[in-house]
Amino acid sequence: MSTLLYKIGKTAFRKPGYFIIGWVLILGIVISMISMNGIHISSEMKIEGTESQKVLDQLAKELPAASGGQGSVVFKAPDNERLDTPERLAAIMKGVSEVYGLDKVINPADYAAAQASGSGSSAEAAQSMNMAQQGAASPPPYGPLIVNNVPVPGVLIASDGSTALFQFQFTIEQSAITQDVFDSVIQSVMKVEQGTQIKVLPGETLKSVSIGVGSAEIVGLVIAVIVLLITLGSVVAAGLPLVTALLGVAIGVGGAFSISKFVDMPSVTSVLALMVGLAVGIDYALFIVNRQRRMIIDQRLSAQEAAARAIGTSGSAVFFAGLTVIIALCGMLVIGLAFLSTMALVAAATVLINVFVALTLLPALLGLVGERICSKKARAKVVSSSESTSHGVADRWVKFVIKNRWAAVIAIVLILGFAAIPITKMDMGIPGASSANLDTDARQSYDAISKSFGEGFNGPLILAAEPRNPSAKMTPELLGGLAMELQSQNNVAQVSPLGMTEDLAIFSLIPKTGPNDNLTKTLVNDLRSEDSSMAKTYDVKLGVTGLTAVNIDMSAKLAQVFPIYVGIIILLSLIILLLVFRSIIVPIKATIGFLLSILATFGITTAVFQWGWLHSLFGFDTGGPLLSFMPIIVTGILYGLAMDYQVFLVSSMRESYVHGHRGTESVVHGYNQVSRVVVAAAVIMVSVFAGFIFTDDVMIKQIGFTLAVGILIDAFVIRMALVPAIMAMFGDKAWTLPKWLDRLLPNLDVEGEKLIETLNAKNEVNIKSDMKS
Repeated sequence: MSTLLYKIGKTAFRKPGYFIIGWVLILGIVISMISMNGIHISSEMKIEGTESQKVLDQLAKELPAASGGQGSVVFKAPDNERLDTPERLAAIMKGVSEVYGLDKVINPADYAAAQASGSGSSAEAAQSMNMAQQGAASPPPYGPLIVNNVPVPGVLIASDGSTALFQFQFTIEQSAITQDVFDSVIQSVMKVEQGTQIKVLPGETLKSVSIGVGSAEIVGLVIAVIVLLITLGSVVAAGLPLVTALLGVAIGVGGAFSISKFVDMPSVTSVLALMVGLAVGIDYALFIVNRQRRMIIDQRLSAQEAAARAIGTSGSAVFFAGLTVIIALCGMLVIGLAFLSTMALVAAATVLINVFVALTLLPALLGLVGERICSKKARAKVVSSSESTSHGVADRWVKFVIKNRWAAVIAIVLILGFAAIPITKMDMGIPGASSANLDTDARQSYDAISKSFGEGFNGPLILAAEPRNPSAKMTPELLGGLAMELQSQNNVAQVSPLGMTEDLAIFSLIPKTGPNDNLTKTLVNDLRSEDSSMAKTYDVKLGVTGLTAVNIDMSAKLAQVFPIYVGIIILLSLIILLLVFRSIIVPIKATIGFLLSILATFGITTAVFQWGWLHSLFGFDTGGPLLSFMPIIVTGILYGLAMDYQVFLVSSMRESYVHGHRGTESVVHGYNQVSRVVVAAAVIMVSVFAGFIFTDDVMIKQIGFTLAVGILIDAFVIRMALVPAIMAMFGDKAWTLPKWLDRLLPNLDVEGEKLIETLNAKNEVNIKSDMKS
């Protein structure tokens, strides 16, 4: 491996034009494909195989209109005033009528007519439902909005007249609704405000997921540039990692966009690829450039030879570090969720591109820069410095950790264990309007609905009832009985008909509790139970769907597959680390260290985003559930990046061991060689990820925070403290293998030992030849 990479690096340095033109052509192809195909972003996150998705698919086939997404708008009167004045009622009626006239919005009058002509039982069903509602334990504090003695379809008004709720249905699934459809609805209802003093609050469901890059992310890049300048000491050297990382991200993310016409591309995909691509792209290039500069200064090598050797040695570490990230990301494919698979593949492809860019384009750019990569001032500064002061803080720190190795290990385990305690209370779901900032329309709409109608109106459920006996048919009597039974269930506020065929009946059910409440989850599970008294009495099978049920199923599905996912990536990565380090202790130690860091990371994230600790510092007002697919995404990324630091740091220690250092001396020497660049790489990654904390979208905010905290813990606590302490405990035994295993494993020569021996042998031959001549 090292020899091959050495040859690639030397060729790229000597003939930079070929490699630079090649990558520019690839970028040109990506741009051309985007211009031809356009960018098509989707907010769709289907969870195939779940109960809620099965019901949606069934409805789409048998009652397409009932499978559509739901929207809601709140109308609020000024304080101490009412909505039911003639002028305000007329404005509301006009806005509602405009919405019902829009494309992709169901008009209840048309739908009722279609139902009546299809089954002839719509009126009877509605009558049965009214009986069910009248049989409720107590009348609700709201009722239908009446205009000219006629109820306005889909509109409820609070008993005090201060608030009205308009709920309607789209003809297509929620995830398939585009922003232009939402905008049309919002434009129609916002007209109600004109001259009426009514406050119109569109609900959270009238907004598609649209995530972009803002000023906060740019700040993260600026910090990365500053760190590069401090670490490498020159604008030229600092600019190369940034250029290569940006190119790799442009090709990776741009390539995903270029095929988005043919593949569903969730909007969060590009942000995830951008996060990971920038972080690893900068770090990989930094590691190689730093190694080249060290060889130029310490070994007095030419820029060309130093670049080739840096690619041959550090390039091997970059290759295997990138491979662990890719494996961790691709492990998401076993989960079987299409949107997660797409995100994982795009991010993995971006990492792979960055690895190839670092191993081919970077040495080509180094060839253009030549000897200027290391200024005369930098060479003179290092030459004038003594060996005893060359490592400074890092040298003193690692010796302190090694001296107090047992105390360090115990302290780290206790501190991280304490930080992990909140994970026992971690609640997974989809952050929504209930945890949005207080000044947003979505949050104000949610609070107004909860206050005037009940929190359950923020998360209505859709029920599909079908006879268990294939020969049985749905009848108005059966529908009415089911309705009354549903209305009598615990935690049910309201039941309404949506439609019926001979084989299927559809209900809208409003729980008393909110979408993320555990009692709502219990209600969903109880309704689905085939052993319930209701299912047995009426011999029916009940399916539950709707956005609330979809989110519940997503969380349950991800929680079920998460242990399998973690087991797969750990097993595969253990194999890679075993091959790279030819050690059993090192891979096990790396895995234990990662588990400590990830548990502490999720514990801190729970305390901040669920419990609301330090919420004002991170730009949100209210705690809420953690994003259900966040643990899988973050675990995959952090495991890969943690192994980056593991490979960079421990490969340096092994290199010191291979080249003659023994015991704790190899730990100290290897640590001093790369600690500065590992710290710089960690600061860069934290800066890039932290930039996403201050976006408006709470999902990206949570992912950015968790990744930033995870890198901080893993790099500065695990790799900079726990790793040298444990390595010092085992000493040279850390590099031993059973003889039978040593014979089986191939020697990948990641440290470049064979490469250096070959190069040294050639140099000796050349010296002897020169002496003879």
